[in-house]
Amino acid sequence: MATFLIAYKLNGPERVNDRLIDEIKRTGRCCQSMESIWIVRSSDTCELIRERLAKHLNSVDELLVFGLRGHWATSNIGNECMEWLTQNL
Repeated sequence: MATFLIAYKLNGPERVNDRLIDEIKRTGRCCQSMESIWIVRSSDTCELIRERLAKHLNSVDELLVFGLRGHWATSNIGNECMEWLTQNL
């Protein structure tokens, strides 16, 4: 299992994309750390995650998928996300 940071920006007319969020949740154990930033534990690769999520974006939306390693720091995030990070990174 690896940990990934997924960030997206919806530039088209649709400002909420439930299909994208549902697909992120299906990717693995996850934590939504900010409005359009998720941290996910999955056995998939960055490329596979990108391909699955890109199917739910339009041509002007942006997507980043990063593989994470153990170093991290936070400020003013919710307790639920902090607990998730502590347990999964």
